[in-house]
Order: sequence, then C-alpha cells, then structure tokens
Amino acid sequence: MRIFLTGATGFIGSRIVPQLLAAGHQVLGMTRSESGATWLAKAGAEAHHATLEDLDGIRAGAANADAVIHTAFDHDFSHFVANCEKDRSVITALGSVLKGSQRPLLITSGTGLGQGGGQGLATEDVVNFAHPNPRVASEQAGQALLEAGVNVSVMRLPQVHDTKRQGLISPFIDISREKGLVGYLGEGSNRWPAAHVDDVARAYVLAVERAEAGARYNAVDEEGVRVRDIATVVAAGLNLPLKSLTPEQAQAHFGWLGMFAGLDLSASSKLTRERLGWTPTGPSLLDDLRNMDYTVAAA
Repeated sequence: MRIFLTGATGFIGSRIVPQLLAAGHQVLGMTRSESGATWLAKAGAEAHHATLEDLDGIRAGAANADAVIHTAFDHDFSHFVANCEKDRSVITALGSVLKGSQRPLLITSGTGLGQGGGQGLATEDVVNFAHPNPRVASEQAGQALLEAGVNVSVMRLPQVHDTKRQGLISPFIDISREKGLVGYLGEGSNRWPAAHVDDVARAYVLAVERAEAGARYNAVDEEGVRVRDIATVVAAGLNLPLKSLTPEQAQAHFGWLGMFAGLDLSASSKLTRERLGWTPTGPSLLDDLRNMDYTVAAA
C-alpha cells in the first residue's frame, strides 16, 4: 500500500516509517521542514510538506494514498484542550477525503478513553466519550467518520518510551529538575501503562494492514507501573529528593501536569494482542528510565 503518515518524523512516526518500508509498503510522510524531508528521503520514503494547521495540504496527502496513519499531534500541553480540538479538525479533514472508499484511516488516542466510568482497567472494547481527558475529541471525530462510512480504527497510546523520551514522564522529569525535587501525589500507588516505542510502531503497522473499521487497539506492554516507582527511579537519576505531595502541593508543583498526576491509567492489551498477533519485546519503562542520560533534556 501507499500509506500517508502524519507525524512521520516524530518520536513514534520515525519508528513507523522503517517498519512500513520493511513490510513492503510505500510511505508518503508528512513533514513541516526541509530537514524532515531530507530524513524521509534517506529512509526511503517520500515527503509531503504540510502542517497541522494546513488542512488543504493534509487532505492532499490523504487523497494520494491507499491508507492513512495519523500520529501527528501538537504536544504543547499548555494549550492541550485547543490542540485536542485541532486534532479533531485534522481527523475530520482526513476522513473527508477517504469517505466513500474502504481506504483505512488509523488515528491516535489515549488508553484512558477505554476506562468505563473514567476509572479501572482500560480495555479496547470500551469507549468513554464522557472521559474528562480532552483527547476524547480525537475519538469523537473518529466515531463521527465511522458512522459516515469511513473505515476508521484507533490506536490508543500509553506512556511510549525509550531512553530519550517517555510520554508524560518526560515533562515530569523536566518539572522535577526545575523544582529541585521529584514529587508524586499521596502514596503514588496510581499506575500508568507503558510500551517501548518500537513495539508501538509495530502495532500501528499491524493495525493499518488489518484495516478493520471500528477497531480499537491498546498499544500496551505493561498494564500499569506505579507512579511512586517511576518517581523513585527518576529521583535517583536526577540525584534529587523524593517527596509525597498533598493535592494542593501537587497542583502548585506540577502545573498543567497536575491533571494527570493522580490518575490511575492502567490499561489492558489482551484484545490487541489477540487481534493483531502483537507481542511486545522491548525493555520495560523502568529499565529505560534507569538507562537514560539525565544530563540531557528531552527534545
């Protein structure tokens, strides 16, 4: 297939590109920059210049593809709600081009949307449109397209990691460095799911090849890693004190990250493994955190 990949030079997209090529697909990768276009060409892919704000450019990329994988997202969390709404617009634009065909559109969301009532182990067969996470906008947009006949499926992400980046844990580390201590809320017994970035990339490839309309997948290796265990490893890496915080202290300490600090986001990938034949093999989250260079801030 000729696959249009948004976010092709990003953290996850740059790992998807070589796996798609190795599987025999052609890749049309969306990039904002000439350096991104150069990287794509060296990898063996074709570049398509567009930004998340350029909906016409995004539609043009999808029009020339047999399938679309959408991983691009504006990760400026100080404008998280607005960026989630931007993602809704991008998904809607992609779907408008694919409507009336069976060409698959694989979009991206978070595992929390699979928590019934907003709590408990998140599963693939649950979609909670009342979830407080603003990322619900992505799945709402996907559902509207699905009901309009577009072949949409969803990849839900946990904390995706390697030794350089770890999802929400990367800004957690930056905040800890800035504040001079590593904090966690209460007992820190809430859990965050995780998976290595190469395993996640492989899940995207398997899902777009399966092309099942309405399917939802959890790209999860570890169902839940305790936040206190994460904080303990980070404190050792930064050589900073570890401290339990009250809700009031946590809000002042974490800022925008405070909305996630106390959430239990544990998630299952049982159905994903069965449906895709997907078996994660990468290192654990804590192993990557132990092996990272804490003198270098995440890009």
